[in-house]
Amino acid sequence: MKCAVVGLVALVAPAVADEGSPIAKVIQMVSDLQTKVIGEGEVSQKEYDEFSEWCEEQSKNFQFEIKTGTSQVEELKATIASETAKAAELNTEIEELAADISKDDAELKAATEIRTKENSDFVAEEKELSETIDTLSRALIILEREMAKGASMMQLKNAASITDALAVLMQAASLNSADASRLTALVQSSQQSQDDSDAESLGAPAPDAYKGQSGGIVDTLGDLKGKGETQLDEARKKETNALNKFQMVEQSLNDAIGVSKKNTAEAKKSLGQSDEKKAVAEGDLDVTSKDLAEDTKALGGLHQDCMTKAQDFEAETKSRSEELAALAKAKEIIIEATGGGAASLLQVSSQSASVEAVRLVRNLAQKHHSKALAQLASRISMRLHAGSGEDVFAKVKALIGDMIERLNEEAEKDATEKAFCDKELAEANAKKDERETLIKKLTTKIDQAQDRSAKLKEEVSALQKEISDLGASQIQMDKMRQEEKAAFVSAEAETSKGLKGIRLALKVLKDYYAKADSSSEGAAGGIVSLLEVCESDFAKTLAELKATEESSSAEYDKETKENEIEKVTKEQDVKYKGKESVGLDKSAAEMKNDVDGTSDELGAVLEGLKELEDRCIAKPESYEDIKAKREAEIAGLKDALQILDGEAVLLQRSSKRSLRGVRRH
Repeated sequence: MKCAVVGLVALVAPAVADEGSPIAKVIQMVSDLQTKVIGEGEVSQKEYDEFSEWCEEQSKNFQFEIKTGTSQVEELKATIASETAKAAELNTEIEELAADISKDDAELKAATEIRTKENSDFVAEEKELSETIDTLSRALIILEREMAKGASMMQLKNAASITDALAVLMQAASLNSADASRLTALVQSSQQSQDDSDAESLGAPAPDAYKGQSGGIVDTLGDLKGKGETQLDEARKKETNALNKFQMVEQSLNDAIGVSKKNTAEAKKSLGQSDEKKAVAEGDLDVTSKDLAEDTKALGGLHQDCMTKAQDFEAETKSRSEELAALAKAKEIIIEATGGGAASLLQVSSQSASVEAVRLVRNLAQKHHSKALAQLASRISMRLHAGSGEDVFAKVKALIGDMIERLNEEAEKDATEKAFCDKELAEANAKKDERETLIKKLTTKIDQAQDRSAKLKEEVSALQKEISDLGASQIQMDKMRQEEKAAFVSAEAETSKGLKGIRLALKVLKDYYAKADSSSEGAAGGIVSLLEVCESDFAKTLAELKATEESSSAEYDKETKENEIEKVTKEQDVKYKGKESVGLDKSAAEMKNDVDGTSDELGAVLEGLKELEDRCIAKPESYEDIKAKREAEIAGLKDALQILDGEAVLLQRSSKRSLRGVRRH
């Protein structure tokens, strides 16, 4: 720029020598160049203002994206941590349930082994007793039949003991050796037991207790049969009781295992859902983290670009100021080169500079819609028209300096206010976000608790209905069992009475025909055989009645026990689910109170935030716009000062030269 000024002076000097004083035209050219440079500065300022606005907008967008992304990352991390903890709890629960199932399985296996051994012992005992009873029954029938015959009866009467009587039966080929051996051992064992008992109480028994006593043999075998039947009945009852107890234990353990397996399935299902939710959150976290990193990187790049542009603009503005200063210096050089004859021209130049300064301030006022700058332009214009000379420039510069100082004070005040607003707004928004997040989380938990409680209440209602139906079914079963029991008692009494009568009739006939002559043996045999068939039928009917009654009673006891276990299980479910439902309702109520309290806090925060926004945000112009506008105003005023400073120097030097010229003349 200095080269341009030197060149301009070189052009002007010959013009002055050749043409007298064309200085006005040269100075006008310099002034036009100053106007052009100022105009370029205004265009550049406008472009920079638009770029700054774009930078601010983009920065806000990226900051919003970063804030949102950061919040999402925190929420996703919290979700992952929560689901990880939940998965750990579910795994622990599954392990505990597996241990319970293993324990119950072991107990069931042990109980099953014991039951198997008990049943095996019972089967062996039942088989032995059944065979013994069957042998005794056949022996009694054969014995009584042989006693009805002449020769055999005489041989039996002459038998010295029951062993001899059995030997007689074997000789008659009416009893096989295995049955005879079994009966002999049984009778001898029974006789030995009886003899031991009698020896202790009455002394030694008669050695020929069975001699010639065929009726005694029959009675003895009948007693043995009755004892065997009694023992068999007791063994069967014992087996039935053991089976019922086992079934109760088995049902209880199976129920426990079923509940544990059900809870295990539910826990595994929840674990799968938790793992799925965690996986989704981890995927979202990866994507969100990448987006956040890209936004952060983009914001840094934007900041760098904007800073570079600002530095370029600052350098351009500085260069333009230096150019204006050089142009002012050129005017000074021209004036010095033309001597004292340029006084009038300097006055014209001064007026041009004053007009330029006023125009510059007025343009700033119009551009930024500033009343203060408009008033300043008016005051400068008045001062310039009121007088001339260095004093006028000093007063005008003082006005501009005061305005610059005032703008700087306002900028400092606005910066303090901006810092306050940024801090308070950030804290208020953080409190708002915190409470809104808490309300959202509590609301979600309340909804989950209420849904779970409603489901539990439905399940409790269904269980209570099932318990009621179970009670009604049990009442019906009790009624049917009582009716079956009454029918059995009646039938048993009637059948027992008939059997007793037939047996009594048989005894009478046998005793009678035993004393009668042989001429009536044929008819007697037919009657006795018929009565024996009737006796067998009645005995079979009575046995079937008892077996049916025992089976019905056992089935009733089994179903009753199962109903009791099922009722207890369902009642426990009702108890625990009802307790859980009450706890959930209580928890939901407490969380609702927390939501209400947090909502009140949020309301207070929102009210304070609104006041802050009214103070800090709800303004015609943003802080950034006001700052940019004020900086432009200050820069323009400084340019005006620079113009006036250059003209004041020129005027001062011109005045001194004029005075020297006057003195010379």
